[in-house]
Amino acid sequence: MKKCIQFMLVAMVCGSQVKAQFFKNDEAFAHTFSIVARDPQTGEMAVGVQSHWFSVGTAVPWGEAGVGVVATQSFVNKSYGPLGLQLMKNGVTATDALQQLLDKDAGKEVRQVAMIDAKGNVNAYTGKNCIDYANHIVGNNYSVQSNMMLNNTVCKAMAAAYEKNNDKPLAERVLAALQAAQQAGGDIRGKQSAAILVVAGQATAQPWNDKKIDLRVDDHITPLVELARLLKLYRAYEHMDAGDLASEKNDMPLAMKEYGTAMSMFPKNLEMQYWTAITLANNKKIKEAAAILQKIYKQDNNWRLLTQRLPKVGLLNTSADDYQLLIK
Repeated sequence: MKKCIQFMLVAMVCGSQVKAQFFKNDEAFAHTFSIVARDPQTGEMAVGVQSHWFSVGTAVPWGEAGVGVVATQSFVNKSYGPLGLQLMKNGVTATDALQQLLDKDAGKEVRQVAMIDAKGNVNAYTGKNCIDYANHIVGNNYSVQSNMMLNNTVCKAMAAAYEKNNDKPLAERVLAALQAAQQAGGDIRGKQSAAILVVAGQATAQPWNDKKIDLRVDDHITPLVELARLLKLYRAYEHMDAGDLASEKNDMPLAMKEYGTAMSMFPKNLEMQYWTAITLANNKKIKEAAAILQKIYKQDNNWRLLTQRLPKVGLLNTSADDYQLLIK
């Protein structure tokens, strides 16, 4: 496959007097559509992408909190990601960072790249030898770009959807743009993988927490449907975390509200049901906890075994009699 791609590249670029040596064996063949965006209210920055290529999330999206995000696609040169971020980290705007990298790339005519920095500067580039239909639209705090599309309406659909959904959180806005792209025709080859990456607007002393969302669907018949499910699941677990925090503060009404919201989003999720029950038990709501646990045990008895292990590590604190009610 790569040999065929290399041959095609020679044919594509000879007319523009670009040497074929720019193409390396480790460069992905990720023709796709994507969006880079920044939320001016929160400062968060995101990349969203879908492609008919395996595991596109490992090649196209790059980001660093407080710095910026990059989408590098078409005949992917992954170095645009880390090098672009380093330039922006050093104070170079996204506009200048992209231009500096393009100036050094002999294969720029088959690249498609977009960058946005933490101040909202945004730039995009579509090489003249990207496969039709290929273009990009730069808007206010975002850019949408696509290549090898079925038709020439994909970018317009993405931009319109992103702007229309400005009342949603950044990740959901990005997802809406990707869904609009697919509805407009999408990749001429179909679909296989998708990803959403969201980083914080400002870096903290805890960089391990600065990546807010990192969801990838590597191989799926409907990757955006699965990506939407994962994003919804992520939001549900945010409610679980909020419930845990409220429980730690002894605010049980708020804790149960948050747990209830999570479970309403995924009513068949035993994990959510289980830890809600354990929280109830630790707050002396034994009857309510036992009722939930009995339903869980009927579906999978391993949860009963887990309950028996919790007292040893201090995660279940009840009287002996109450404990027996919880494991029966």
